[in-house]
Formats: sequence, C-alpha cells, structure tokens
Amino acid sequence: MHPNPLSERAQDEFRTCAHQMADVARDVILPMFRTGLTSDNKDADGFDPVTQADRAAELAMRDVLAKLRPDDGIFGEEFGQSDGNSGFQWVLDPIDGTRGFISGTPTWGVLISIRDETGPLYGIIDQPYIGERFEGGFGHAELNGPLGARALATSQVADLSDATVLTTFPEVGTAQDGAGFHAVAETCKLTRYGMDCYGYALVAAGQVDLVIEAGLSAYDIQAPIAVVQAAGGIVTNWNGGPAHEGGRAIAAANAALHAQALDILAGY
Repeated sequence: MHPNPLSERAQDEFRTCAHQMADVARDVILPMFRTGLTSDNKDADGFDPVTQADRAAELAMRDVLAKLRPDDGIFGEEFGQSDGNSGFQWVLDPIDGTRGFISGTPTWGVLISIRDETGPLYGIIDQPYIGERFEGGFGHAELNGPLGARALATSQVADLSDATVLTTFPEVGTAQDGAGFHAVAETCKLTRYGMDCYGYALVAAGQVDLVIEAGLSAYDIQAPIAVVQAAGGIVTNWNGGPAHEGGRAIAAANAALHAQALDILAGY
C-alpha cells in the first residue's frame, strides 16, 4: 500500500480520472478501427507496429491527466515517461495488441493503471469495439459491457489438466520462453493464442484460467495485474516474484494453478 493510505475520496478521484481517459481513448480510436489505417514499424529487427490511433489516444489521455492530475507522473508506450511529484504514476498503453488492431480483430485494448512504489493499485482494461470495460482495484472488480454490469471473479479450476491457457506466443517472446509456455500448455485441457490484453480480462472474468507470456513491458502488464488480482487471481513473473516491470509473466486464476504452473516454468 501507499505509505499514506488513500481515502475513499482519493480513490474515487483516481477512478474518475481513469474512466475519463478510457472514454476519450474510445472516442479517438474507434473511428480509425477497420479503416485500413497504415502502421509504422518501431522494431528494426522485427515487427512492432504503431498507428495514428495509438499516438492520438495516448495524447488524448495525457490531456485528461493535465487537467485532472497534473502532479502525477506518466509512463506511456508512445511518448515515454514524465516525472511527477505526487508519488503516483499513470501507466498507459493506448492500444495493447496493435497487431490485432491493424488486423481487425477485437482483442486489443486500452490499458490504464495507477501505481505507487509498491506496484499497480488500480487498473482498467477497455475494449472499445465490443464495449467492454474491466476494472480492478480500490475495492472494485467489475465488468461493464453490452450485457450490463457484473462482478469479476476468477475461476476455481484447481488442476492444470482442467485448465484453459492463453498466450501471444509465438509472436512475442524467445524460443526458450516459448518452450516454457508449451511445457505448461501440454498439461492443460485447452490452449488459445493471440489474445493480447484481452486474455487477462478473461482470466479476471473467470472464463479462462491462465495467461503465460514473456517479452512484456511495464505498460503491457500493470493494468492486467490490478484487474486480475482484484478479481481474486495471482500475477507474478515465472519465478513467483513481482511482474510489475514486465518480462516473463504468468496470470493464474488461483493459488493452486499458479503453483502447478510455476513448478513447470522453473525449468526454463
């Protein structure tokens, strides 16, 4: 927790700000989705696309912060880091899953989280096209979408042989990372690929049981950590330590699945 526990009023202010950012990001991104928008490649050795929608959405969210939370720090995928003096930092990924976005699939999302020195306190995973918003933290774990609002709660599946696991492999991560994932997946009932941040939302919603990934940045995982943990799940690195800064991450619905998967991943 933050050294000075946050009042309910302060928590509500953070939530209001986060929802306003998610709203403006939706408004900016949706008119560009499935329009044949071109992308630039940020990775000279591979393919890491960025579009006008990514940049415009982050700028719109930064404008909200300038008005509502000017003393907070910001770490955004597209425009980097700015220091604040409040002890809090917003971590923003305007479109997590840009590969999916430019392909027209609805599994990308807007990631927004607020963190202190201990890690993420609250987060939103927003899927504008479907109209689903997953939030977690400050006593909230809720999905709002086309079917209304409902509480988020992770599944109680207790054995890997009954579990469904998601990943973005082989697109993201090394061959060694992929081998670790496949070692776990071989013991699971069902494996699905390419969900990006939406996979973590499905863990929080109790639809699937595990996400295992690698090669992540802090802005890829901070909001998912907050949402999954608020729903009762566990998110760590492959050694069971903090995953706040990215790298290898596992999100599990419960402690039993988490322990079983870590036993396998320890060999990688």
